[in-house]
Amino acid sequence: MKPRLVVLSLALALLASGAIAGTRTVTDPQAPRALPESDSVNVRWEDPSRFSELRYSGNRWEASRGDWVQQLATYLRDRAEKRLPEGQRLDVDIIDIRRAGSFEPWRGPNLQNTRIIREVYPPRMTLNMRLTDASGNVIAQGERKLSDPGFMMSDSSSLNTDPLRFEKRMIDRWLADELAAKPEA
Repeated sequence: MKPRLVVLSLALALLASGAIAGTRTVTDPQAPRALPESDSVNVRWEDPSRFSELRYSGNRWEASRGDWVQQLATYLRDRAEKRLPEGQRLDVDIIDIRRAGSFEPWRGPNLQNTRIIREVYPPRMTLNMRLTDASGNVIAQGERKLSDPGFMMSDSSSLNTDPLRFEKRMIDRWLADELAAKPEA
């Protein structure tokens, strides 16, 4: 009898402390809308409820689960910091995201929460960016529309189970192009 009481007491304590919380969503009003400020790379984003990923999803609830926006922002910042030449600064505002794959509710209740990856659902992102040198002079700026229509053809590893692998590879390609060494004028 005593072990039951201990388990029940622990469960109640966890509930009271908020340790057992509902699934976090990207639309949570308490969720951040920017990464902590950095000297070299800053990433902010709009309200994810306006992103194509949620607006055009076949399962808005499932599409909003998790913290995938923050994960992609962190990935973008970390990868950009490695590529950015000393003294340069990159500011990025994520305007829109459409993840690879989609939900197809017509497939029935057993698959309604499953993201279906097919060629017709490529990853896409829209960014506003500003790249400046150490003196604050603008090197590049403007809107960038990222897309990877051949994302399934370039998936080199079937062992990669990262649910954001297609978006991350798209970010890597954009950074390689955007931050490529430019000839000095």
